[in-house]
Amino acid sequence: MNKEIIADLHIHSRYSRATSKNITMEMLVKYARIKGLHLLGTGDFTHPAWIEEIKTLREENGIYYHDDFPFIITGEVSLMYSQDGKGRRVHLLILVPNLEIAKKINEWLDTKGRRDYDGRPIFNISCRDFAAKIEEIDNKIEVICAHAWTPYFGIFGSMSGFDSLKEAFQEHTQKIHAIETKQS
Repeated sequence: MNKEIIADLHIHSRYSRATSKNITMEMLVKYARIKGLHLLGTGDFTHPAWIEEIKTLREENGIYYHDDFPFIITGEVSLMYSQDGKGRRVHLLILVPNLEIAKKINEWLDTKGRRDYDGRPIFNISCRDFAAKIEEIDNKIEVICAHAWTPYFGIFGSMSGFDSLKEAFQEHTQKIHAIETKQS
């Protein structure tokens, strides 16, 4: 028997720019239930303060719970760099199997810049290099191109994007199993 799961995996915490400063786990669960969602991403696992709140969730078989509502660990990064003579700005959503792997990602990101100023931190890392390192950290991590067609920060955005996943991720294209086509 197939059970439909309605999920929102691309969310943010109160530590991201342009978000409500009232976001808490309690509020996320309250409104997820009102909207008929069955699963949420935690969002912003890269932010030092928010990861501490994520750590308070109860873990069971790779799913994290607040008041018996399930979450998976997620976050978004902004990659800003140059490639082929063009400035690139790409947002990537990351789905992480557990807190131990989130810690490894955060330790690596700490060698590349700061994570404490925004829930969606910015790094000067190419899509190719990001995917390569993520695969090295753990092959169960999923990388999803966030809001793929938005002009400035989508992988296929008209202002800084690419014409193909291969152009962006090169020999690590096989690591990309999904793109987010719409953000509402």
